[in-house]
Amino acid sequence: MTRPPTKPRLLTLLSLTVCWAASRALMLWMLVHDDIPLLGGGGVAREVQRLYFRWYGVLTQGAFPAQDTLWQYPPGAGPVLLSPALLPMLTYFEAFVALTLAADVLILIALTRAGRLPGRSLRGAVYWTASLPLLLHVPLARYDVQVTAFAVISLLTLSRSPRACGAFAALGALVKVWPALVLLGTPRGPVTRSAWRSSTVTATAALALLAAAFSDPFSFLRQQGGRGVQIESFGGTALSLATHAGWEGHVRYQYGAMEFVGPYVSTVAALSLALTVVAFGVLLLWRVRARRWTEATPYDAALTAVLLFTVTSRVVSPQYMVWLLGLAAVCLTSRHTSQRPVAWLLVAAAAASGLDYPVLYAEVIDRTWTGVTVMVVRNGLLATAAILSLVRLWRSARPATVPSPSSPPSVSPSPAPSVHPIPEREPSAS
Repeated sequence: MTRPPTKPRLLTLLSLTVCWAASRALMLWMLVHDDIPLLGGGGVAREVQRLYFRWYGVLTQGAFPAQDTLWQYPPGAGPVLLSPALLPMLTYFEAFVALTLAADVLILIALTRAGRLPGRSLRGAVYWTASLPLLLHVPLARYDVQVTAFAVISLLTLSRSPRACGAFAALGALVKVWPALVLLGTPRGPVTRSAWRSSTVTATAALALLAAAFSDPFSFLRQQGGRGVQIESFGGTALSLATHAGWEGHVRYQYGAMEFVGPYVSTVAALSLALTVVAFGVLLLWRVRARRWTEATPYDAALTAVLLFTVTSRVVSPQYMVWLLGLAAVCLTSRHTSQRPVAWLLVAAAAASGLDYPVLYAEVIDRTWTGVTVMVVRNGLLATAAILSLVRLWRSARPATVPSPSSPPSVSPSPAPSVHPIPEREPSAS
């Protein structure tokens, strides 16, 4: 049983609730005043009001928008975009924002419950509450908060039920592929087998259900294959700098984003894909060579994996930061995490992303020195975070050095408490 919270803990929870309400009210105010030029000139809300609503009309007819080049999402995105129908008393836009806030609350509750467990910390809940508003009102007008909720709940249920962990990861992956990466750090043995088996079964069953309910469930693959280099990606930043050195490419709206077209763009895109493959290989090597697991290892591995795939992607939209902030918050619920410095780097990157879009987005598109500087700073912070995250994850998974038999063991007058690895057995669900 969870012990009743003490008075200081109750004050912390009350303060957390007040801060969440105040920060989300500010985000809502910015969304309502989205027509202000510095807040996007109407562009942030327009994606829900026009694009999502248009897809909603197609989905209600039992089909995915297969002929729309902007449709680039796995079939699980369909139910998410249809979900505003659950609130018929509201407009589509109002219902979408309300459900996004509900997913935000769900993440906060999950982080708070995890942080109240013995030996855990409420830092994760505080981090999520304070960091998300750095992205201004963008998270409320995208469905990345809903996807992040699947990943957060998946990780936080691992210790109690690996099957539930796998099921939530699979459902999240069907909406946006990246939540599948949260299973990378599950402890070897029965826990991994149970989580991965559950993920496979859940994904198969959900795909079959979606294929029966909608036509063209895999049409998104055609659109994803045609994507180029988005201006906010690492490759896009390199091309923006190349513009000032005489490169003759330009920016064009295609596939739902501002992308580069011109000489060497296809080469940059191919290099990004190659780096993604390399990142996947490095993560597999870590998995094979890791010898030490703590309660935080699955959380840390998930953050590292998503960071590596983010920095090597051809598209690094500001809303991708929602994923990273959510995973960093999960890491901070554990006192054994190796990712604390990474979490602070992500806070700085989120602040830079808020400047990138929507505040200075025109500068980024025009590749002025102001826009290029913002992107160099944001992507430089992400690159540093990714490298540091991988290094710290790798070191944390190495076994402690064992003294050789020939040398007498040293006796410490006040030994540090040991960190117990996760047992190699499947815990029972509670």
